[in-house]
Amino acid sequence: MAGIKALVGLSFSGAIGLTFLLLGCGLEQYGVYWPLFVLIFYILSPIPTFIARRVSDDDSTSNACRELAYFITTGIVVSAFGLPIVLARTTTIQWGACGLVMTGNAVIFLTILGFFIVFGGGDDFSWEQW
Repeated sequence: MAGIKALVGLSFSGAIGLTFLLLGCGLEQYGVYWPLFVLIFYILSPIPTFIARRVSDDDSTSNACRELAYFITTGIVVSAFGLPIVLARTTTIQWGACGLVMTGNAVIFLTILGFFIVFGGGDDFSWEQW
């Protein structure tokens, strides 16, 4: 039952993050959809960690594969926060839209982190059973 509550909570927070992202794009005073390119970063960010967990044998110690995956994931997350700032500095989007997209980024990436914390451990349930 705790897994279902966690899954519902994570899906709710993901919906809130996507709402902020869509508000940054779809409000009438902003009206451009360039910030939707951060969706690519949302999709790419968990992939290195999934691959590193699949490849590495031992979960208790640190290894080079896992550290490289964390480094690549950090680069993806920083790029997702940097893209709206670059778009706002070049006046492609407005600063209000940049703020909404940055808020959506924070919520979505915290949701992804929560997913790995809740379903990443090897205890009584995992994400594979869903």
